[in-house]
Amino acid sequence: MPLMQDVGNELSIAQRISLRRPAMPKAMAKIADVISAHPTAPVELTITELADQAGTSAATVTRFCRAIGFEGYTQFRVGVAAESGRGDAGTTWRTDIAEDIGQDDPADRVLLTLLGLHTRSMEITTGLLDLDDVQLVARAIAEARHVDIYGVGGSGVIADEFRGRLYRIGVNAHSWSDVHDGLTSAVLQDASSVAVGISNTGRTEETIEMLSHARAAGALTVAITTDADSWLASSADVALITASENPAQRPDDLSIKHAQLLVIDLLYVLVAQRTLGQAATRLAASAMAVSAHRRGQSFPDERGTKRQKKESTR
Repeated sequence: MPLMQDVGNELSIAQRISLRRPAMPKAMAKIADVISAHPTAPVELTITELADQAGTSAATVTRFCRAIGFEGYTQFRVGVAAESGRGDAGTTWRTDIAEDIGQDDPADRVLLTLLGLHTRSMEITTGLLDLDDVQLVARAIAEARHVDIYGVGGSGVIADEFRGRLYRIGVNAHSWSDVHDGLTSAVLQDASSVAVGISNTGRTEETIEMLSHARAAGALTVAITTDADSWLASSADVALITASENPAQRPDDLSIKHAQLLVIDLLYVLVAQRTLGQAATRLAASAMAVSAHRRGQSFPDERGTKRQKKESTR
């Protein structure tokens, strides 16, 4: 289908959505419903926010945009903004960058504001965590035959980080962001497995689906989310709750990611405590394996070029 990027086309964006909706897959139809109910939502929401509102993924939002004639979400937002007359820089700043930081704020104020947001996010998470649940999950991971970790978009980055840490200390862990691959793995789990689903809002459809299948297969299921009453939390045996966003934050804000990282870092250390002998051996082996790919310390010589610094014999 030819792209219809010009908002001056005969069909308005609302008409395009209405025309295409009957043929849309379920996940894309949910996005259409959100936008039909709130036509200016794309101007006010990031792609991650819109995906969360619809209970789907950022990738599905991109496919939706293409289905109605735009190259991607950025072009779609421009089209909506042009039609609604809300394409000003101030709105874009508040919705995409930061509401609590001014466009002209000096660097020192920006730094202190971000530090406050990030610190507060981790402090709130510390108060929300049930350490008995955390200990239960750490023990289960340490004893598991296999650990599956599911996450989409920004949460997929956290899932990959958790998988990498666990794998280095000898835990058989895999992370999945593609729902087809994740479902294939989820149905192969059993009572000796642990499955972890990560989603900020707890409404990401793909993550909920993967975790639900793992639970049905017999795995101990864990949700890492901001919403204890979310679909993801309800689909899990154990829910570890992190700080949610406040009006000054975006759902893909790094302070929210830091809260998630705090949880996986805590689990990583507790698992390592329980597998200390194996963890130490594996960490030493992995460090040696990559050591040849790290450059030694160097310093410039008199000609300004770099040369290797020799170890002192003194």
